[in-house]
Amino acid sequence: MLQDKVIVVTGGAGLIGSRFCQAIADQGGIAVVADLNLEAAEKTAQTVGGDTGRAIALKLDITDKASLEAGIATLHDRFGRIDGLINNAYPRNKNYGRRLEEVEYADFCENMSLHLGGYFLTSQVFSAYFAEQKGGAIVNMSSIYGVMAPRFEVYDNTPMTMPVEYAAIKSGVVHLTRYFAQYYKASGVRVNTLSPGGVEDGQAPSFLAAYAQFCGTKGMLDADDLTGGLVFLLSDHARYVTGQNLVIDDGFSL
Repeated sequence: MLQDKVIVVTGGAGLIGSRFCQAIADQGGIAVVADLNLEAAEKTAQTVGGDTGRAIALKLDITDKASLEAGIATLHDRFGRIDGLINNAYPRNKNYGRRLEEVEYADFCENMSLHLGGYFLTSQVFSAYFAEQKGGAIVNMSSIYGVMAPRFEVYDNTPMTMPVEYAAIKSGVVHLTRYFAQYYKASGVRVNTLSPGGVEDGQAPSFLAAYAQFCGTKGMLDADDLTGGLVFLLSDHARYVTGQNLVIDDGFSL
């Protein structure tokens, strides 16, 4: 479905990003493992693509326009085109994730700037490139908590919470997607959102059980559960799909 398409995955060395890169390579595409940590990106690219050329590493800072423009230039020189971008990076400062009462105004603003601002900047720079080449697909990663209020009860008796910054950022991502989709829809640029439910990553069994009560048959997802929807949004099967938000959550948000 993605034969020879060059797809940039920001945060490509992370838990979800690495699985996205593998799915792209498995579908015949070329996964660009774009990450601020070049060493981690290189390891992921080797794991995903080996010597096949189906994965390459790229150091990229989504909050730095010069970094983004240099990355695009590097890829264009090598491949002659870029077909897609997945905004998947998860930048945050050291105080991210505190309980609501403990969040400082400066930290809230910084995290909004890093994450939502980074998605804006990356979308802005890549959209301009895609419009010039008359085609390209962007998938922005949001979350179920970008479209619904938190279920705080699933965090009872755990040290976890659902950060207020996350809710503001991810809801902003959904509408940022619509804005870009509307702005560029006559230019061959498609922009969509993927909103997953929770992804299992070593959470406490009590939390997993509480979460699963709101789901259908799976509960917390594996990163691989998101790849089918992602591949669809990047593929030509979705060539007329733009400005949409695809929720994958085993019914948690119902």
